[in-house]
Amino acid sequence: MSPPERRARLSELRTWVEWLCHTAELHNEVPPCWYQHRWLREMLTALYLGWLRAYEAEKPAGRAFTEADWISTVNAFKPYLKLPACLSGHQEPPLPPLSNPGADDAFELYLATSPDTTDPARHPAEAATRRITTKIHPIA
Repeated sequence: MSPPERRARLSELRTWVEWLCHTAELHNEVPPCWYQHRWLREMLTALYLGWLRAYEAEKPAGRAFTEADWISTVNAFKPYLKLPACLSGHQEPPLPPLSNPGADDAFELYLATSPDTTDPARHPAEAATRRITTKIHPIA
């Protein structure tokens, strides 16, 4: 998104978060500085999009996200919405760890040599299917 579009979307999210905090009585869960925490913004955005799907969107057959599902999702998110560090005012999130200079090389080596990435594809039930087939049609 362009910067103006991001600002507009964040303003829209803010209006909705204020509504959510009031309606669902989440004043003690969602800190006032929620917008300064990327992961909290992501969770609230997910709740907002789920709310739109549950309450405002057309529900395709068999794929409905019901209002009760959305409420259950909000309740499941509650413990993750709290930021104890920000109870007495905003605290900056910790800085990301310094990058490991050899991490890219180690990852590339893993991709090139690991059986997880180099062995031929197999179906998880291949061995069981082979056993069953052998019992039904034994090789003479």
